[in-house]
Amino acid sequence: MDKLRIIPNLEIKENYVVKGFQYEGVRKIGDPKFVAEELFNNGADELILIDTVASLYKRNNLFQVINYTSKKIFIPVTVGGGVKSLKDIYKLLRAGADKVCINTHAIKNKKLLKEASREFGSQCIVLFVQSKMINDEYFCLTDNSRENSGLKVFSWIKEAEQLGVGEILLSSVDNDGSRDGYENELINKACNIVKVPVIPHGGCGSINHIIDLKEEVGSLNAVSMSSFLYEINYDIKKIKKNLKRKKISVR
Repeated sequence: MDKLRIIPNLEIKENYVVKGFQYEGVRKIGDPKFVAEELFNNGADELILIDTVASLYKRNNLFQVINYTSKKIFIPVTVGGGVKSLKDIYKLLRAGADKVCINTHAIKNKKLLKEASREFGSQCIVLFVQSKMINDEYFCLTDNSRENSGLKVFSWIKEAEQLGVGEILLSSVDNDGSRDGYENELINKACNIVKVPVIPHGGCGSINHIIDLKEEVGSLNAVSMSSFLYEINYDIKKIKKNLKRKKISVR
């Protein structure tokens, strides 16, 4: 059985890590380079860096952060935001990213996932899904959750797997920033639909939320979070210690 990976998700706007509620009303957390280094030093297994306004302004502004982290941080780093072409992916990987996650432009141009997986390998390509319950069904949002794509989450993640993605970052817009717990039903069904790893995000507010999710979704091998980590001063080592006490194998 794979060991559980703890993966902080850093939402970045301009020069700050930010955090909001349901992707709105953001508050500033700190300098992305400092926050990333603190999380690495405190036991993060991987990092996710998302430029939250990249699709709006049609560019990814994280190259300085990636260059810095590639020299200071020795864990895999996934970068997303405004990725719309093979050239964009190449530039991010060359700057020091290990993986690239794509949401908006994967939906607008589905062949991008297939071409990217062939060009760079599936292990480099992560599908980013911002899921929201609308009329009793889960739909994919784009443009940092501002637009409803009309695509249903479960059909999209299955199609994306067939197109070649290596992982799926599945974020619950409804639970984002709430600290009320992961959307277990969404995650469990997604994990049963696809064989590639699903990384849940949105709602973690305690170690018990991770334990509950892992008990419900036995195949789960990663969890992502943000708000919870900022409240406990980035102490991922404490999270892992408590998970081990519950017989959950961690990295």
